[in-house]
Amino acid sequence: MKYLCLAYEQESKLASMSREQWQSLREETLAYVEQMQRSGQLITTWPLQTVRNATTVRVRNGQLSATDGPFAETKEQLGGFFMIEARDLNEAIQIAGRWPSARFGSIEVRPIAEGLPEEGRYETN
Repeated sequence: MKYLCLAYEQESKLASMSREQWQSLREETLAYVEQMQRSGQLITTWPLQTVRNATTVRVRNGQLSATDGPFAETKEQLGGFFMIEARDLNEAIQIAGRWPSARFGSIEVRPIAEGLPEEGRYETN
């Protein structure tokens, strides 16, 4: 089963890291990515640019509006994502728990909806 893992981190915490701390975290993350690729569990992963480059789009009453920044003010921002293949939710949670930034942020794990039933709603199993 496929799971999308959304990595939330405090940009301010990352920005306050020393060059050595940042490099160590980066190397640890790249090593974990390589390990997951070898095991066949990693489908794809991408970091996102800073939240300062985010735009939130809404359509209300037929009118489009675009505002700078994320939708909600939070301490943690979406920093990237990775999609994995796991037997079940328990294995997906274990994989996400080994993602290095989970130690100071959070990882949201969500199953991928594998198609739409006839009435047009996503399956929620």
